[in-house]
Amino acid sequence: MDIRSLRYFVETARLSSFTQAAELLHVTQSTISKMVHQLEEELGTPLFVRDGRRLGLTDTGRVVFQRGEEMLATMRTLAAEVRDVQAVRRGTLTVGIPPMINVLFTPVLKAFRERHPDIALVLREETGQNVERLVAGGELELGMTVLPADPGLAVETLPVASYPMWALAAGGTFQRQRRTLKLSALKDLPLVLLTDDFALTRALRRAFAQAGFEPVVAAQSGQWDWLVEMASAGIGVALLPEPFIERLADASLQAVRIVEPELPWQVAHVRSGRYLSHAARAWLEVSAEVLG
Repeated sequence: MDIRSLRYFVETARLSSFTQAAELLHVTQSTISKMVHQLEEELGTPLFVRDGRRLGLTDTGRVVFQRGEEMLATMRTLAAEVRDVQAVRRGTLTVGIPPMINVLFTPVLKAFRERHPDIALVLREETGQNVERLVAGGELELGMTVLPADPGLAVETLPVASYPMWALAAGGTFQRQRRTLKLSALKDLPLVLLTDDFALTRALRRAFAQAGFEPVVAAQSGQWDWLVEMASAGIGVALLPEPFIERLADASLQAVRIVEPELPWQVAHVRSGRYLSHAARAWLEVSAEVLG
């Protein structure tokens, strides 16, 4: 069984499309079809059920897809281990990092560059939920997210740091001397949140549901500094972790810590549980030392 034809089949099955698989693999659709047909002939049975424009898997196809994914993952691990042995202390590491988390890791980045100057480091900025999916799919070896991670993905999490959440609003929104705010007090207040593809928003929506209410969302943005601007303008209350509150110096804004329950912003590394390269292990070591 040819590994290339197996990969073409797995990608076609995963995307349910010969066209999309061809685009992903940078080959023609006829090449994909030919390789899949050869695989079917070798196995002596169809792998796909072709019903008009719909593409499904036969019973055999489901087995080949499952085992094929495992075999391809093993091949990727083998290639990574060989590269790691050959490189010794050299190599390339791509870390998936959400835009909000990156500000915490500047000291880690500095220490890593000083200690491992021969490791090429690439920071790939994605939302936390995208990072989790990329790690689970084997496209990223290591990344960062906000807990809790998606329970439906086969990933492991390694907690890094935890900070309380604060409510940020225009002056006069809260009582003058108030320093804390119950989560339930947000029930009828308009909120400005990050977009739903951020892991932080996923965690907040989960907290709202557990508290028994649906939030009133006035606006959403992919930029935390715009949330601050909207809060300052009185559009709604922004919910941000403590490190960002500490960066603000606007006297017109009120900031109160969320309590009862506390809403921790829990930052964690996320990995697939498979092989970790020397570069990835070095990154985790430096992160632990710098962030404590």
